[in-house]
Amino acid sequence: MMPIGTPRVPYRVPGEGTWQWVDLWNALYRERVIFIGQHIDEEFSNQILATMLYLDSIDDNKRLYFYINGPGGDLTPSLAIYDTMKSLKSPVGTHCVGYAYNLAGFLLAAGEKGNRFAMPLSRVALQSPAGAARGQADDIRNEANELLRIRDYLFTELAKNTGQPVEKVNKDLSRMKRFNAQEALEYGLIDRIVRPPRIKADAPRKDAGTGLVLYLNALKLIDPNEVFPKESAGQAP
Repeated sequence: MMPIGTPRVPYRVPGEGTWQWVDLWNALYRERVIFIGQHIDEEFSNQILATMLYLDSIDDNKRLYFYINGPGGDLTPSLAIYDTMKSLKSPVGTHCVGYAYNLAGFLLAAGEKGNRFAMPLSRVALQSPAGAARGQADDIRNEANELLRIRDYLFTELAKNTGQPVEKVNKDLSRMKRFNAQEALEYGLIDRIVRPPRIKADAPRKDAGTGLVLYLNALKLIDPNEVFPKESAGQAP
């Protein structure tokens, strides 16, 4: 039977001899890993922002890791995460482990250059931000103008993060555009396609307190053709 609630895992702080039981998210935070795996709303965004600011205040030389497997979310809360990522002193690496749709895809591309990863079967989908304006005609017009301003900002930032011309980004994202891992690499959304290292069955076990860091540092590059053969390159998995 699956446990109810957040699992608790044994964790040993590096440099200390005692173990302690902490919830899974706490253990990840201590390794500077932030998991984005749900719709980004105001409450979730505030949790992410607080975690980022706290970890940055502890040590602004160590990299933060965003693990992304989610559908994106509300516009303003997602933009708050994006702007905070860019304002931190700590570098922020991003890693798509499933799918990164809409604004989650923008966050994926916003990671530190050289440290934006995706697993072989990851998918990314991007499109122009949408809104639902209500009220009087003036209110609707003002909301539409603001949405266009935000769209231009996002497209300009995406062009910077990918190296694509703004005009191409604007054209490509006029409709939802989907990418497999190889296509995301070619477009500049990520820097590498990776897979976990193969660990031998008789290999010595690592501490829970340092194992995640070792895993993150040991990610191996793979030839994209291993996953997407040349005859099927460009096709979604």
